[in-house]
Amino acid sequence: MSAFTLFQRDDCHLCDQALEVLASVRFPDFSSVFIDDDEALEARYGARVPVLRRSDGVEIDWPFDPAALQSMLL
Repeated sequence: MSAFTLFQRDDCHLCDQALEVLASVRFPDFSSVFIDDDEALEARYGARVPVLRRSDGVEIDWPFDPAALQSMLL
């Protein structure tokens, strides 16, 4: 299981941008969870996606930059 989860939606241009930033900094492996068909996740993350969550519960909302991603690794 990955230490990081990216919560996102289908057809989400901000989610696509987040994936590009994650790739540009060669962020470690992460899992993706699409919230579209989950009422609980929709209620929690609906207006916030994309959201990157670390396994200890720390979350950062979009927009995140390379510096913010680096801080998630510490």
